[in-house]
Order: sequence, then structure tokens, then C-alpha cells
Amino acid sequence: MRNLVILFFISAKAAKIVHSPFPAQDPASWDIDGIARQVIAVNASWVGRDWEHAPHQHRKAQLIYSVRGVLNCEVESGVWIVPPQCALWIPGDMPHSVRGSGETECYCLFVEPDAVEGLPAVCCTLAVSPLLRELLLKASGFQTLYAEQGPEARLIATLLDELCEAGVEDLHLPMPQDRRLRLLTQGLLADPANKASSGEWARHIGMSERSMSRLLVQAVGMSFGRWRRQLHVILSLQRLARGESVQAVALDLGYESASGFVTMFRKAMGKPPARYLLEQGVAGEAGAGRRIVLAP
Repeated sequence: MRNLVILFFISAKAAKIVHSPFPAQDPASWDIDGIARQVIAVNASWVGRDWEHAPHQHRKAQLIYSVRGVLNCEVESGVWIVPPQCALWIPGDMPHSVRGSGETECYCLFVEPDAVEGLPAVCCTLAVSPLLRELLLKASGFQTLYAEQGPEARLIATLLDELCEAGVEDLHLPMPQDRRLRLLTQGLLADPANKASSGEWARHIGMSERSMSRLLVQAVGMSFGRWRRQLHVILSLQRLARGESVQAVALDLGYESASGFVTMFRKAMGKPPARYLLEQGVAGEAGAGRRIVLAP
């Protein structure tokens, strides 16, 4: 059986680790290669204004489940957002960085690529069923070297079955590789309230509107309007999950009114933001599991 590797890269100025089964030292220095288990779960909390795991990669696939706070993961092909009660799946050997704002709590599951068939082959945001959530929370309380035969091993097997059945959420913001299109997407990221038309943006990046539209669809599978709408959905979820009002978010994103923003959100997500957040809301305490608290 292959060993499991867990690597945390922290950009905070200082870190405080409590209630951890691992050595009390910089998490980036942990050597977990000797843990002979195919699956292990960890509950991690970061307390502070913001934090970031620098770009890195590991051979093991990783599930990051957000209990509270909004997480963002960036890979070469795009950006994913993980609102509360959703999870991000990162295949093994995929370079990525993860960041969060404010007080966050998440569960991390690290899985050997050959642990079970049917795991996602690409990076994606997954819906977490109540059963999957409880299995993940329970697994985080296991001893590091839990018994490979018996109740704990059977629970892990059930957890993997549920993981394979998890539905994919449409919270991906694909990023193009073309230099000119990168200017477009970076400009919109820097100023999401910018109301310039696709033709104006095309002239700004030195392309015809027709060429820009064709190339953008080829590169990211979205039109200019849909990509900008997806950006607004992602940015609004970040802020709404922190408790900001729909009115404030709508105006900051350049909408004339809250109703215009709600119409856009409903078109993109199939439901208004209040209902979406209610259905994704934090359901109770995360429980006592293997816990790491980091405070800058």
C-alpha cells in the first residue's frame, strides 16, 4: 500500500497549532510519507483576516470541504470557489494554490489515486450530501493509523463511495492561456463593475470583436457575457457568505439595482442568492475531529 502525503503551505506571518496529532511545527515541514493509509481526513481552521497556501502540488488527490468561510483555489486552467457546505476536488499531481478570507474552517481529505474507481479526473466543485458530510467529520476523528480492518475501514469505504456519487456544482471560472485574452480576464477581475462592451474590450486588447468572441469560446467554452456573469456570481458568493447585503454587492458589481443582480444570479444558478445560500448554509457545528487551528 502506498503512503499518504499531506502538505500545507502557509503564508501567514506566524502560526499556532492546537489539538493536532502531528508535530507542533511549521505545517509545511510535516513529513507524512510514512503514514501507511490510503485515506486520511483532517479538520483545519484558520483564524485571521486572510490566509493562503502558496502554489504547490502533491501526488495525492485532495478534497477540501468548507464548513464556514469561502475558499478559492486557482489552477492553471481556472479558478474555483468553494462556498460553505461545498467541496473542491483536486486530482493528484495538479499544481494549485488555495486561499481564504476571514475566519474559515474546512475539512481536508487526502486520497490515494488508486483507492477507488470513479473519482473525478478533473478539478471540480462538488456538492456535499448530509451523509458525505457526516462521514467526513467522523473520519477526521480517527487515529492517524486507524485499523485497516473493521468499522473504521468500512466507514472509509462508504465515504469513498459517497464521494464518487457527489454532484458537480457550476462554480468554475475558466481562465484562457492566450496572452490577449488574459488581458481581458485580468482586467475584468481587477474591475468587475466595468460595463465596457465586448467590442470596447476587444479594441482594448488589440483584437476585433469577432475574433475575440470566437477565441474566447474556443479557450474557455464561454461567451464574453457568460464569463463576466460567472465572475459576478463567484464574487457575489464570496461577499454574501460573509454577511454583506445583496444591495451593496449589486451596486459594487455595477448593477443599477438589487433586482437586476438577483435576476442575473437566478439565470446563472437557477435560484435567487438568498435561497442558494440558505440551501448551502452551515448546518450545525463541525464536531471535534482532528483539528488544526492557525492564527496569523
